Amino acid sequence: MRVVVVTKDGTEYSRAVEMFLRDLARQTGKVLEVLDPESTEGETFCRAYDIVEYPTIVALSADGQLQNIWRGATLPMISEVSYYATQG
Repeated sequence: MRVVVVTKDGTEYSRAVEMFLRDLARQTGKVLEVLDPESTEGETFCRAYDIVEYPTIVALSADGQLQNIWRGATLPMISEVSYYATQG
């Protein structure tokens, strides 16, 4: 599965997102894809999955189907996200 974190740098939540990603990598060995919603790829991704709030973490199946989504500054537990990051 693909897990994508849509976030902007230099915001009030960016430090929390950085810590979350670092802790997730340390605990699980998984590195998540990070997209800036203002980049070309990020804009296209946000339009496709109707993302208008940041940060947003999106879990997608291999064929791009939405499996789960977490929106806003209250980040999910690492175990919730790692479940999707480890699925085949």
